[in-house]
Amino acid sequence: MTATTATPRSVLRVSGPEASDFLQNLVTNDLGKLRDGLVYAALLTPQGKYRADFFLVPQADGSILIDVAEPLAADLTRALTLYKLRAKVALEPTGITVTRGTGPAPEGAFADPRDASLGWRGYDGQPGDTADWDALRVAACVPESGVELTPDTFILEAGFERLHGVDFRKGCYVGQEVTARMKHKTELRKGLVTVEVAGEAPVGTEVVTGEKPAGTLYTQAGGRGIAYLRFDRAEGEMTAGSATLRRVP
Repeated sequence: MTATTATPRSVLRVSGPEASDFLQNLVTNDLGKLRDGLVYAALLTPQGKYRADFFLVPQADGSILIDVAEPLAADLTRALTLYKLRAKVALEPTGITVTRGTGPAPEGAFADPRDASLGWRGYDGQPGDTADWDALRVAACVPESGVELTPDTFILEAGFERLHGVDFRKGCYVGQEVTARMKHKTELRKGLVTVEVAGEAPVGTEVVTGEKPAGTLYTQAGGRGIAYLRFDRAEGEMTAGSATLRRVP
């Protein structure tokens, strides 16, 4: 089978004696988890909204790779360069290709930390497979960079706690105050959920229940979809264009 990726990826390298501390102070997850494999994390704005999500990849030489969606790589590079100041780190692009696969992970590959159904990710030329990645992530309600994850996204509404993308014990990072407040002081009233879909509708179609707006429908595959919904309006049958929806219990 041929190596495939769901979205074109770029791989950046962060190196230097302060690489781990530098990233630890910026991203939503704890870099101490790199000892166990990939770390899924995000960089937020100071207002707590999504800027980029990515995988942090441990390297034998102590450097850290950042596996990020290609359309986000330039902005992420600019942001990290701005935050770098006098930190003893170097940031550079690489020509590394990301591959993905299901089944047993080959030597040198890493399990996808978001959900076991998403298989593994490789960075050393391991051959991947042609799984239906959209169907897998819809079934597991895993958002995609630039589709369900946009500059208006709050990561807890996108399921980052369930997807092991945020750590509430690690200390400060950019946007941490807002994220912690949403976790500890409020009840989420909106978020991404999996829905059953009869029919089709373009990504971004408004979801309606009765005559009231309820949210937005995004990726669809295998008779299901990912929708961003107001939970108080997500009961019973909903519509999105000509498609009918029902929240999966």
